[in-house]
Amino acid sequence: MTDPVSDSFDVRVLAALLDGEYAALRTRVKQLLIENADLITDSTEWPKEVYRERVRDVVLEAAKTGLTGSGFPVEYGGLDDFGGNVAAFETMALGDLSVLVKFGVQFGLFGGAIHQLGTKRHHDAYLADIASARLLGAFAMTETGHGSNVQALGTTARYDSATQEFVINTPDEASRKEYIGNAACHGEAAAVFAQLIVDGENHGVHALFVPLRRKGKTLPGVRIEDCGPKLGLNGVDNGRIWFDHVRVPRENLLNRYADVSPEGAYSSSIENPDRRFFTMLGTLVQGRVCVGGGGIQATKVALTIATRYADARRQFGVPGKPEVLLLDYGQHQRRLLPLIARTYALHFGQERLARDFKEIFSDPDASERRRRALESRAAATKALGTWHATNAIQECREACGGAGYLAINRFAALKADTDVFTTFEGDNTILLQLVGKGRLTDLRDEFGSLDGVAVARFVGRQAIETLAEKTIARAVIERVRDAARGHDEAEPGGDLLDHDYQLAMLRTREERTTSSVARRLKGGMDAGGDPAEVFSRCQHHLLAAAAAHGERIVFEAFLTKVQAMPEGPERDVMSQVASLHALSEIERDRAWWLERGRLSTERAKSITRAVDMLCRDLRRVAVPLVDAFGVPDELLPELLP
Repeated sequence: MTDPVSDSFDVRVLAALLDGEYAALRTRVKQLLIENADLITDSTEWPKEVYRERVRDVVLEAAKTGLTGSGFPVEYGGLDDFGGNVAAFETMALGDLSVLVKFGVQFGLFGGAIHQLGTKRHHDAYLADIASARLLGAFAMTETGHGSNVQALGTTARYDSATQEFVINTPDEASRKEYIGNAACHGEAAAVFAQLIVDGENHGVHALFVPLRRKGKTLPGVRIEDCGPKLGLNGVDNGRIWFDHVRVPRENLLNRYADVSPEGAYSSSIENPDRRFFTMLGTLVQGRVCVGGGGIQATKVALTIATRYADARRQFGVPGKPEVLLLDYGQHQRRLLPLIARTYALHFGQERLARDFKEIFSDPDASERRRRALESRAAATKALGTWHATNAIQECREACGGAGYLAINRFAALKADTDVFTTFEGDNTILLQLVGKGRLTDLRDEFGSLDGVAVARFVGRQAIETLAEKTIARAVIERVRDAARGHDEAEPGGDLLDHDYQLAMLRTREERTTSSVARRLKGGMDAGGDPAEVFSRCQHHLLAAAAAHGERIVFEAFLTKVQAMPEGPERDVMSQVASLHALSEIERDRAWWLERGRLSTERAKSITRAVDMLCRDLRRVAVPLVDAFGVPDELLPELLP
């Protein structure tokens, strides 16, 4: 019998929902990728030098067609549309990921640094050439000895008032710039982050525009080496850079937040050096926004390949009858459908993040609190999205068996090229640590302190929710017990599929882990413990609180999207997908709820049955769900003969 929901389900409705307001721009990017599909099919056979030149050519082609400057001001060839820039970058991830990263380095990192940290003199001098890719550049922040700890970078920029120049220097091997994209071959300049020293006083890390090459040759005092073969992304020319007392004009300081007068007087509109540093870094949040989105898009490619394969490949079955489709096996549904659901959730979480990014960066008067919230959301979403990419792509590879191991079928590149996403633009563990610290700051701001009374009030608010949830749980347990007496497979209580209940569970985990780590930190310091040691002991707890926060905001964004959809079969399917995502997350971490009395063993079992039920139910639309991701057929392999 034909399922009425799957029969009337229109994949185009979901595709339009996913593409959002930038559907036309995404279509243009997809066309560019289709025209350069040889990067996907042939690049494994190319020498490194050929691969890099082809990647550069695609970036130049994208610039010529106007796909690169959305985030730049109109007067420099852009559209003043930060959201469009993110959408174009994300969509690039459906194709060769070296192109994606080269694109991001040029227009997001290098161009973003000039745009966000520079002023009109820098914009006039460089932005039009950056947007058109006439000036290729690098983002020289990371050092061999200082990766995530940017505040401790070793490179120096010492001001010489006699010549009105900054002298850029690499004092030791640990201070060489490392893993710098666009450096090894194509970068003509870089945004270099260095300790700014004026009249013997160190004012902390600032950024300067520093030329690297002229007509393809490195400039005096600049030494560049190729980083060599990498795990992936070998179409990107990563290099390491040393500076030997390289002089640049005073005007090359990117001076939106601080400046140095010709005479050598340092000034800044932000007096506190720590606040100044984090404000500067906060303007570069675009990189994290884009990388998280890129990881999610790459996951869509893997899931599309694996799901279509599972809907066509047959294995085993009853003798004398056709073999069974992989996707009809319950375990195969379990492998793929929760990943599809999570990808939808992360997509809408990313969409909400991109919208916030666009609104805040288009508003020069946006408050510090709003910017801080954006940075936290970007860090959490990037961490969850890129870890999901790593896990999902591996699962999809395994789900395709030997076919998934062949390079032609894309999993080799998807695995290798996305692996670094978990550590660049911020190591995910460090990012979640920042999110966790931000949550503690929010708690302090809400209640004025982290003393016992404040924490008690925070926890007390949860107690009411706990009581309500246990009341629901008792009723459900009785229904499950009744059903179990008469049936092998009892349909779980309807309230399991209640999105309010699912959200309340995720919110409770978030708030309880946050309040718990706050108590531990305060208790340790009240007992006279060294703050650094106390923090180190609680670090894993803080990361759990941050991850719980990220999971909640992602699911909340998903629900907001579902609730805004018009009534119809597409909304019904999306509601089921949302439930599968939430219940899969609760099932995954069920030990946490069981240990704290938030779930009974019967309730936990009913959640597992609900996940099984949703996987069986959504199997009917599994292929349309991945078709809605919109990966062009020209970018997908044919795994079956």
